[in-house]
Amino acid sequence: MDKILLIAVLIIIVLAVLKANRKDIHLDMNKLIDYLGGKDNIISTEVNLSRFKVNLRDISIVNKEAIQKLGAKGIVEIDNQLKIILGPNSKQLKKYIDDLK
Repeated sequence: MDKILLIAVLIIIVLAVLKANRKDIHLDMNKLIDYLGGKDNIISTEVNLSRFKVNLRDISIVNKEAIQKLGAKGIVEIDNQLKIILGPNSKQLKKYIDDLK
């Protein structure tokens, strides 16, 4: 009986820690869109595995430092296009932006 109680307590602790470490992805997406200059600055988006590619009207208003602080692994700038390595959230971000437009 004590083993079952101990296992239950450990499961509850693990779940609490996982929940505390989880980021609110919608909040991060809203911040990311703001850092990209707002939804009106975004022309188009593409996803290739963990890379999120975005074409922008004005790249000069993008806050690349803030994007990296959100968890981007890297950012490559080519003309008015950014390639951002975001990991598994790239597809969710594309869908979120497409739904806003």
